[in-house]
Amino acid sequence: MDQATDHPAIAATPAVSMPMPAAPAPMPTWLRLLIGTLVLLALFGGWETLTSFVAFTDDAYVRSDLAAIAPQVTGPIVAVAVQDDQPVHRGDLLAQIDPTPFRLDVEAAQAVLTAAKAQAQAGEDAVTGATDNLRAALAAQTESQQTQGRALALAREGYASPQSLDTDIAAYDSAAAGVAAAHAAISRAQTLAAAQQAAILQATAQLQIAQWKLQQTTLLAPLDGTVNNLTLQVGDTATAGKPLIGIVAAHAWRIIANYKQGYLGQLHPGGTAWIWLDTHPWRLYRARIRGIGRGISRQPGDTGLLPYVTPTTDWIRLQHRFPVTLDLVNPPPDLTYYMGADASCVVFP
Repeated sequence: MDQATDHPAIAATPAVSMPMPAAPAPMPTWLRLLIGTLVLLALFGGWETLTSFVAFTDDAYVRSDLAAIAPQVTGPIVAVAVQDDQPVHRGDLLAQIDPTPFRLDVEAAQAVLTAAKAQAQAGEDAVTGATDNLRAALAAQTESQQTQGRALALAREGYASPQSLDTDIAAYDSAAAGVAAAHAAISRAQTLAAAQQAAILQATAQLQIAQWKLQQTTLLAPLDGTVNNLTLQVGDTATAGKPLIGIVAAHAWRIIANYKQGYLGQLHPGGTAWIWLDTHPWRLYRARIRGIGRGISRQPGDTGLLPYVTPTTDWIRLQHRFPVTLDLVNPPPDLTYYMGADASCVVFP
């Protein structure tokens, strides 16, 4: 027999059931809405309080100077000495325009200048000759005047005939006419010489222009930087005044942070800021405020003398924002900037 049959009292005891715990009453909907609203209001109030003391903007970007290399002369490209994204230094060769026609212009201008100088030398010789003629005419006039004076004295004393006196007077008049003609010849020679000197100046200027144009066929880098978005090829035509090559300056990097006008009162040149670069995430860089824009354009497409910062984003109108220029303080030597990259900026009180 088992134990249950050995102890009938135990076997006859009825099983006792434990009551289940009551489920908690559900939270009323209105209470859940109230708590959610209070949480949102607390978060909003905390954010507004924080941002009223901490000047933060994620409307910032990296900027440098962009040199647009445009030729001063028109001609075919015969050589391209750089590649896209290549670092260059000031004075490096970028491209070469065919110099042949410009070299021929220099030679032609040099020939014109040589001819002008030869003509000017002939003009100077003409002035010298006219001066010698005048000197001789003056000497003849002086001699004739002296002869006429002696003839007048002899005629008064009756030693000279009237015909002899008339001859001496005519000789003097002829000598005087020769002097006048010599003066006129000098004046003409001097005028011609002045014109020839002006021709030399003009020919010299034309030669200098031709030489300058020849020099402009060689395109050199005006600053240190990196060639950007290069599409120039041998055989392309360079047009005067039309940019061919863009160079991002290597030593003009800065951060432009567009701050809402409500923050401007707590921003000051020389103040400290902290920069987050999207190209180098999870790192903060110390920066110094270089300057604060004193004006913006309220209309797009203005003259460009004032920056235009769009006051809308996703169809929401924002406060007008002003550009603030910042420089990184002692950036790491291996930090690479990318012009136009996004950034964020925060200034603590």
